[in-house]
Amino acid sequence: MEPRIHTAVHAKPKPPESELGFGQVFTDHMFAMEFDAGVGWHDARLQPYAPFALDPAAVVLHYGQATFEAVRAYRGADGRVRLFRPHAHAKRMIAGAPRLCMEVPSEQHVVSSMRALARLDADWIPASEGASLYLRPTVIASEAFLGVQPSEQYRYFVIATPMRGYFGGRGLDTVRIWIETGHVRAPRGGLGAAKTPGVYAASLEATRRAQARGYDQVLWLDSVEHQFVEELGTMNICFVIGRTLVTPPLSDSIFAGVTRDAVLTLAREFGLTVEERPFSLKELSVAHRGGVLTEVFGTGTAVSIAPVTELANDDHSLVIRQGTPGPIARALHAELSAIQRGVKEDRHGWMVDVD
Repeated sequence: MEPRIHTAVHAKPKPPESELGFGQVFTDHMFAMEFDAGVGWHDARLQPYAPFALDPAAVVLHYGQATFEAVRAYRGADGRVRLFRPHAHAKRMIAGAPRLCMEVPSEQHVVSSMRALARLDADWIPASEGASLYLRPTVIASEAFLGVQPSEQYRYFVIATPMRGYFGGRGLDTVRIWIETGHVRAPRGGLGAAKTPGVYAASLEATRRAQARGYDQVLWLDSVEHQFVEELGTMNICFVIGRTLVTPPLSDSIFAGVTRDAVLTLAREFGLTVEERPFSLKELSVAHRGGVLTEVFGTGTAVSIAPVTELANDDHSLVIRQGTPGPIARALHAELSAIQRGVKEDRHGWMVDVD
């Protein structure tokens, strides 16, 4: 499906790369198309970035039928623009759609829409290390009615924002984490494995309380015993114990991070033993007290890799490496960045050229 192209008459002013943050400024264009039962996806177009009309009775507004993804486009050392693992992100959107009773575009259409937008707005993609263009493909239920049932109409759109440093930094951002022992983000059997707005809404109140204490994000625990680590607010989590990298196993309450998967692959190549298994607060405390917990870090699309310098709750505080990033997080971050920038060989086929 070849999109119609309507270019913006007036280009927006672009902020200096040194002033880029996250999600505040958007590019000149967006991609959009619609789905109707019996017709399928249609009217694919690249158009000027603008608000769009939505019926007040749209299903997404009342029953939350929505899903989204996040993909980054990098300008390589050779000047070419490439997306990081767009097919994996498209497959993840497709895999989560049945749980939400949603229609989503095919893998080919999701990837081609992101390539088309990144290509059209390529002059928005920063060239400096650590910066990129963040793309947000989204599907919402647009049919207008009241009544709890799946929509038969959907809108798919992609927007993009230049970014540098999700947490405001300019390189390897470090984070302080509050361990949430009361609230639950995603119960077993729930929507934790689907990238849907309601899961993030469930995290807002606990995250706000953590930030009021001076912490960046929340560490979520299992919904039954409140003893086993699951994931961070916007990241999967990894623990380094000696030469072993431990991370919780994927489940219906833990998101299947694309960056997580890449990091585990690189960790194995670095000679680390990778264990995907349950990891309890007790084991965390014992490993820290015994001096064998050498690093903790988060992984995610927006942050790439973020070393955790402190884990705390009302009872205690665990400071990691005296508040400094560890060598394994640094090495993994450097290797991943080099692949994304085209400085090192893309031996896993992760990068997709937008041209």
